Amino acid sequence: MAHLSIRANELYNLYENKFNMPPRGWDHGIETMKEYENYLESKIKNSKIKVLFVCLGNICRSPMAEFIFKDILDKKGLSNKFIVKSAATSNEEIGNDMHYGAKDKLTQKNIPFSKRKAIRITPEDYKNYNYIIVMEESNIRNIKRIVGEDLNNKISKLLDYSDNPRDIADPWYTGNFEVAYNDIVEGCNGFIKYLENKNVI
Repeated sequence: MAHLSIRANELYNLYENKFNMPPRGWDHGIETMKEYENYLESKIKNSKIKVLFVCLGNICRSPMAEFIFKDILDKKGLSNKFIVKSAATSNEEIGNDMHYGAKDKLTQKNIPFSKRKAIRITPEDYKNYNYIIVMEESNIRNIKRIVGEDLNNKISKLLDYSDNPRDIADPWYTGNFEVAYNDIVEGCNGFIKYLENKNVI
């Protein structure tokens, strides 16, 4: 990439800090440095932070995280700054709606949710999302089999944003949706705090 102006370099770093990935180079269809500065300013101001929550089947933990995080954002008045989705690493539940246990727990906690269909993460998702947040270590290994290596350091575990990093046990196996819910809330609040500390929200 060609040498940047001081302002462009500042904006480049701001973009990378906010979106967890570098912007495109200034020489890709942009003729002048001033145009590149304007491009970066517009992207920083208008682009949304894209978050993808991922678990094994996309019927329990990751959709719970999706709707819990959306609810947190809504209560903070930040919904318009984010795109939040969820996906699976396996094909086992593709097309299925959220597990009844997850629905019951969200209903009990007054977390809004909608009917949905489980989907599987794709290599294109890795390109498009700024943060890919998983529930347990095995999810990371499975994602890498689909998208390749995490060259942009986009993949993290949800509870790595908490004061007590650990995996979130799958309630499909444990049957304990209360523990899963509490762990997810803890991780989502930690992620929000992480973004606040980076001054991106």
